[in-house]
Amino acid sequence: MMSVTRYGQLSAVTYRKDWTKKQRIDVARRLRSPRKKKLALLLPAHNEELIIETTLRSAINAGQAKEDIFVVDDGSSDLTRSEAIKMLGKRQVLSVEHSGKAGAVHKAIKHFNIEDRYSWIHIADSDSVFGPDYFKIYRKGLVGNQYVAAVGFVQSLRGNWICRYRAFSYTFGQHVIRRVQSWLGMISVMPGPITSYRTDIIKHLDFFTGSLTEDFDITLQIHRQKLGKIKYIPDAVNFTQDPQTIGDFWKQTLRWYRGFFQGVAKYKIGSKTQRIDVSIMYQLMETLLYILQVWILLPILLVATNNWKFVWAVFVGDMIVLGIIGVYSAAMALRPSILISLPLFYILRNIELIAYVKTFFEVIVFKRFPDKGQVGWATTGRRYALSEKALQDTTAA
Repeated sequence: MMSVTRYGQLSAVTYRKDWTKKQRIDVARRLRSPRKKKLALLLPAHNEELIIETTLRSAINAGQAKEDIFVVDDGSSDLTRSEAIKMLGKRQVLSVEHSGKAGAVHKAIKHFNIEDRYSWIHIADSDSVFGPDYFKIYRKGLVGNQYVAAVGFVQSLRGNWICRYRAFSYTFGQHVIRRVQSWLGMISVMPGPITSYRTDIIKHLDFFTGSLTEDFDITLQIHRQKLGKIKYIPDAVNFTQDPQTIGDFWKQTLRWYRGFFQGVAKYKIGSKTQRIDVSIMYQLMETLLYILQVWILLPILLVATNNWKFVWAVFVGDMIVLGIIGVYSAAMALRPSILISLPLFYILRNIELIAYVKTFFEVIVFKRFPDKGQVGWATTGRRYALSEKALQDTTAA
């Protein structure tokens, strides 16, 4: 039976003389329909048996109710589905044929009727481990009709020197660069583990991007279509599992940069005057100038002058800058171990620069990785059993 209050609301709709019949019908339908819940969590997964139980436990401990968590198993060949069902039950777990992350997400949104049941959907990677009160903080940040998407703060799980490098990069990049991008309205990428979308924009997004980095592609879709603003919620911290070998680091970096240049080419970055073009063109020019300076101009000057003092001066100056950023990152992340590994970061930074140049020529010059038919999963061989040390910052500890 309809409540007196709700009946009164419907009566008021009928007697608004300045409304058209269609307006009255639309408002009446909204009043009759059940109210949407705030936030759903969707975890697409492919061969995640080593970590998905930890991910689900951390989500619940971080403030997300079980009934609002959904898993889509994209054709896993391991025990991913079984582990998810143990935590959530069969109703919250969907298994689909292997079609890639984007296809799995699209099928799950439709299957679980997310758009009609929730105002927001958080799509996180299944190797995520959520920080304390992550979802409580996140839900408080989802205010204001001008925002159509939101991002939290991604941090590397504790591990070896490669994980420390990722923590170093993530900390400075988000505490400084992403804050500036947020203030200027030009957030350039919404990383997979920490992103939410308002469900009423889902119909405008193409999850079948064909990109190696679908999160970057979807970010560019939001900017190009001018769907609305992206909210930055830095206090909502989510931890992700990063590579622990040079080989895995190289593979992940190649995939990231290939996907980045796919997006640059597909959306013709630099050809328009949108803020996102300014943001990404700045990043491109900054990296290219650094490569030009270190790999080309410096060797030319050395050969021309035979003056090693100049090279050492440049190197010392670069080390000072790296040290300042390292101290800042170590303090903000509460990880003094970052400082111990600083000299080794030069190895990884040069690996990234090599990957950057390689993928630029592959995608932009030779067009060897066209933006079609790609499947964005890259978990094989890159999942590790988690120790208590790795989890000490999370709700799964």
